[in-house]
Amino acid sequence: MVKFAGIQLVVSACKHTNLERASNLIAKAVTEGAKVVCLPECFNSLYGTQYFEEYAESIPGPTSNYLSNLAKTHKIHLIGGSIPERLESNLYNTCCIFNPDGKLIKKYSKIHLFDIDIPGKITFKESDVLTAGNNLALFEVEGVTFGLGICYDLRFPELGHLMRVKGAHFLVYLGAFNMVTGPIYWELLTRARAVDNQVYVACIAPARDTDASYVSYANSLVVDPSGRVEARCDAEEGILYCDVKMDLVQAIRESIPTFKQKRRDLYDMVDKSS
Repeated sequence: MVKFAGIQLVVSACKHTNLERASNLIAKAVTEGAKVVCLPECFNSLYGTQYFEEYAESIPGPTSNYLSNLAKTHKIHLIGGSIPERLESNLYNTCCIFNPDGKLIKKYSKIHLFDIDIPGKITFKESDVLTAGNNLALFEVEGVTFGLGICYDLRFPELGHLMRVKGAHFLVYLGAFNMVTGPIYWELLTRARAVDNQVYVACIAPARDTDASYVSYANSLVVDPSGRVEARCDAEEGILYCDVKMDLVQAIRESIPTFKQKRRDLYDMVDKSS
C-alpha cells in the first residue's frame, strides 16, 4: 500500500531556511512510512507577483538539485512543491517530481493563472508576471497513478476529468488559497474534484503566516474517492498522511459507474495537451 504525506510548511523570506525546514519534515514523513511526499505551492519563496522574479531559478538549479538529493537519500517519490521557474525570458509556477533515484521524471507548470478581482477584498493577477504551462503531469507509484495541479487549477473540473481519463487514482493540488477564497472554496472544491472523478484528492498548502503580505488559508487536506475527508491540518505547520486504498477506488467506481454512463453522444472532452 502506498502512503502519501503532505507537508504544510512554514515559508519564510529565506530560501535556505525553507529548504532546511522542508528537509527535516520530509525526513519525519519518511520515518512514518511515506513513499510519496509532497511540498506546498511556492515552498521556497514568498508568494506574490512582487516576489517571483527575485526568487526565480532555472531547472535544473539549486532548489531542484537539493530536492533531487532528498528524493534519492530517502528513496521516495518527491512532489517538490512549486517554485518560480525562469525559462528563457519567461517565469512559470513550476513543480518538479523526482523518483527514488533522484531523477526528475515530470515537470509541471501551472496551467490556469490566478487572475481575480473581488471588490473591496482582494485583487491578484499572476499573468502580470507568470506564463501559463501547457502540459499535464501524471506518474505511477506501485500501481497508483498520481496527477498534478497547482492552486487555481483546482477550480477547473475539466483538468481533473482529463487526468482521470488518463488513468489517475490520486490528484494532488499544491495550493495557497487566501483568507478570502479559502474559507469558502478550499474544502468544497477538494471534495468536489474527488467525487467528480472518484479519486483521492490532496490539497497541500503553506502554513498560515498572518504577518505575510499574502496570507495562506492553510488547512491542507486529503479526501477519499467518496468525498470523505481522510486527514487535514489546521493553520500551523504539520504533516498529513493517507494510505491509498486501491480497493476503495475500485469499489466506488463499480458501485456508481459514472465514467461508463457519460453521454458522449451529447458531450465529450477533447484532449489537446501535448
